[in-house]
Amino acid sequence: MSTQFDQVSVLKKANVYFDGKCVSHTVVLADGTRKSVGVILPSKLTFNTGAPEIMELLDGRCRVKLAGESSAKDYAGGQSFDVPGNSSFEIEALEPVHYVCHFG
Repeated sequence: MSTQFDQVSVLKKANVYFDGKCVSHTVVLADGTRKSVGVILPSKLTFNTGAPEIMELLDGRCRVKLAGESSAKDYAGGQSFDVPGNSSFEIEALEPVHYVCHFG
C-alpha cells in the first residue's frame, strides 16, 4: 500500500456527507483516474455506489455490511473491501477511519 499519490490535482472543495461525519477530497491522477481521500468519523452510515469501488483503509477500525450480505465484517487500517457498482454498503466507523476510495 502506497503512502502518497504523486503528480496529482486535488479539487479544493471538499465532499461533505452526513452532516460532516464523512469528509473527502477528490484526487485526479495524471492519467485522469479519480479517487477520493477522506475520513469517516465514528458513526453508522449507508453509502450508495454507481461504479464499483475499492475502499482502502489507511487507519481506523470499522464494520461493513455490503448490500445482500447477512452479516457485517470487521476491517482495520491496512485492509480493503470491494463494493459492486449500483449497490450500497453500511459502514460503522468505530473510530475515525482514514480511507482512499478507488473508483471503477
